[in-house]
Amino acid sequence: MTGLGDQKDLFDGETLHEECGVFGIYGHPDAGALSVLGLHALQHRGQEAAGIVMFDNGQFIAERHAGLVGDVFGRNSSAARNLKGSFAVGHVRYSTAGGSNARNIQPIFADLAGGGLAIAHNGNLTNAHTLRTELVAQGAIFQSTSDTETIVHLAARSPCIRIVDKLIDALKQVEGAYSLVALTSKKLIGVRDPHGVRPLVLGMLEGAPILASESCALDIIGAQFVRDVAPGEMVVIDKDGIESHFPFKPQAHRFCVFEYIYFARPDSTVEGRNVYESRKRIGQVLAQESPAAADMVIPVPDSGVPAALGFANEAGIDFELGIIRNHYVGRTFIEPSDRIRHLGVRLKHNPNRAMLKGKRVVLVDDSIVRGTTSKKIVEMVRDAGALEVHFRVASPPTTHSCFYGVDTPNTDDLLAHRMDVEGMRRFIGADSLAFISMDGLYRAMQKPARDAQNPGYCDACFSGQYPIELTDISGGARDRQLSLLADVA
Repeated sequence: MTGLGDQKDLFDGETLHEECGVFGIYGHPDAGALSVLGLHALQHRGQEAAGIVMFDNGQFIAERHAGLVGDVFGRNSSAARNLKGSFAVGHVRYSTAGGSNARNIQPIFADLAGGGLAIAHNGNLTNAHTLRTELVAQGAIFQSTSDTETIVHLAARSPCIRIVDKLIDALKQVEGAYSLVALTSKKLIGVRDPHGVRPLVLGMLEGAPILASESCALDIIGAQFVRDVAPGEMVVIDKDGIESHFPFKPQAHRFCVFEYIYFARPDSTVEGRNVYESRKRIGQVLAQESPAAADMVIPVPDSGVPAALGFANEAGIDFELGIIRNHYVGRTFIEPSDRIRHLGVRLKHNPNRAMLKGKRVVLVDDSIVRGTTSKKIVEMVRDAGALEVHFRVASPPTTHSCFYGVDTPNTDDLLAHRMDVEGMRRFIGADSLAFISMDGLYRAMQKPARDAQNPGYCDACFSGQYPIELTDISGGARDRQLSLLADVA
């Protein structure tokens, strides 16, 4: 298998990336194959690697490889031929290029006193580096650079007898965001951190309980959505049914608002809200706050489409597909020169010249990160003949890095951290630039306004108000999160 660092991505760092998606199923004869389908539906949450751990005939079977789900578990692959058992957990992963980290592919598996444990994790632990340093000093030997392995080591050292209790003991020592699914020889376990930063849902298929990051993973296999796993809840599934536990101290709810803006699939329902409708409402509020005299509204595909529809409907301006996306662009097989890298955006987006020529256009996108892609898209639309280009963004300015499971650049690399809106407008070359306000975003989420004391969502990337302590960062252990993203120095 080719190492993850052997390919170059022309688009790294231009958008935010959710690191992981998780899936688990208990008591179905096709658990492995259904996990493949579930992970396929969650592919947007991670495109670098896919893995499934199954339990069959008294033993755990692991298939974890770099690549897309369809490539890893393709019809003629050895991994597809090894899908066995009636219990399974799966994981899709995103990581930045630059390091061959096959050892980090999840689910992570270990033999503990009391039996085997496989864990798939979505999120990020903000005290993982501190805990890891302490564990290594005590003689622990880590096999990966993933923060998830810290949970396994803590569970292995727990004095508790039952694996469920070992896992609870471990999670009481960690800080950060996590939605995870775990598999033992007898149980499927799902847990969300007490703040509920990352999503996790419970479903049912032919009597078999399912845990997944989003409801779209249930839809693809015809499963019924039952409910969201609650913040701080541990769901334990075995032959006797489903048990719900709340072993952690309750905390204020801080679901990641960016799940609605960008990360979750539009057809998913998370935390009781349909993602597509939420994005349309964001576009409507954006049009109310920052109208523009224009002939058409154009989404930056694909993530800008629902917000652009909402903007166009509210503004009474035609919605058009003025930019066409090539959905078959992945990592390139060449080492790109500066010129090829400059042209890279055209591999992914191409202007619909006949539609754009001589028109005043509103471009709607979900966010601006470094701003380089936004700049190239504005240039591309102007080169296609647009008279005016007004850029509207369906999120507030991204001024701070995320430490809860999203791959964001260092804060100094964020355009909104370095510039005000006018400076950003000049940088991307638009005739006007506007972001939805923080209060506007909360109104779109059907809240009266943002309550600074209890906002109800995690919006740290916009506000700098981090709801969970950043132990590793504040302690100076690292200038970035310890996670799936990079090797430990």
